[in-house]
Amino acid sequence: MAGIKNLEALPGIPWEDRPAGCHGPLWRFSGNPVIDRNPAPRALRIYNSAVVPLDGAFAGVFRADHRDFMPHLHAGRSQDGIHWEIDPDPIVFSDSAGNPVNGSYAYDPRVVRIEDAYYITWCADFHGPTIGLARTDDFRSFTRLENALLPFNRNGVLFPRRFDGKYILLSRPSDSGHTPFGDIFLSESPDLCHWGRHRHVMSADGGWWEDTKIGAGPVPIETSLGWLLFYHGVANTCNGFIYSLGGAILDRDDPSRVLWRCRECLLTPETGYETCGLVPNVIFPCAALCDPDSGRLALYYGAADTFTALAFGQVDEVAGYIRANSR
Repeated sequence: MAGIKNLEALPGIPWEDRPAGCHGPLWRFSGNPVIDRNPAPRALRIYNSAVVPLDGAFAGVFRADHRDFMPHLHAGRSQDGIHWEIDPDPIVFSDSAGNPVNGSYAYDPRVVRIEDAYYITWCADFHGPTIGLARTDDFRSFTRLENALLPFNRNGVLFPRRFDGKYILLSRPSDSGHTPFGDIFLSESPDLCHWGRHRHVMSADGGWWEDTKIGAGPVPIETSLGWLLFYHGVANTCNGFIYSLGGAILDRDDPSRVLWRCRECLLTPETGYETCGLVPNVIFPCAALCDPDSGRLALYYGAADTFTALAFGQVDEVAGYIRANSR
């Protein structure tokens, strides 16, 4: 059994029981997509976004592609984690002195609570893609911190606690375009400003479904077996990239060490909202909610770079499946 560690109870987690005939460790929400096309006045699409519990409800930071196709970050709120109210205007970041700073061209955010604050990581523009970093207490005011890494880099994901006083960040070094390669690396920092002690975690060599590139997805979930990490794996086919969902378990004390990594993908594009959209054949996980009492898991993912969708599972079952089917 993979007991869940260091998470507060979340009885109001979005949930739907496993449908008849589903034999995998994860299943899709019958109400997908939870965010459809044209979800806000300025946004054509919202996808690849991040959600966390907040004050008995839910809050999030959302990738919103505006009508000029430029991506921006918008805040949003929900009572049930399914029906969302998205702020009509992008987040306005301020520096530590309260002065507005540029936050345009931002995409694929993650959000994590560490101690008494929420931190947002995303792909920012700094002479090329790199990992932006900000802090908020209420999802209404946001303080921009220093960029974590040099370009070119994507898929920055912070762990939800410190290790011997150090913050830990996963990332995927890249090139300036649609990277045809990519492994997951780990970096640490004493202050969320100075990053070093970089370590290699996983290569994009787990199998054909992930032989081109991989990238960390939602914030890792701490279990008694280790850190449950969902990630996207990419295959390069004659018809282009296919993004699928994979899973691994990392060592609790040294998360650069992979204990088990599933040889098969956990979800791959199959339904219309995953196979048809701005970019077809994409499942891109960015957020996961978990209730430690029931073990229920709600996984948010971007579908076809157009929609936001949900999948469900039980943490024990998913972790056990990864362990039993590791390569």
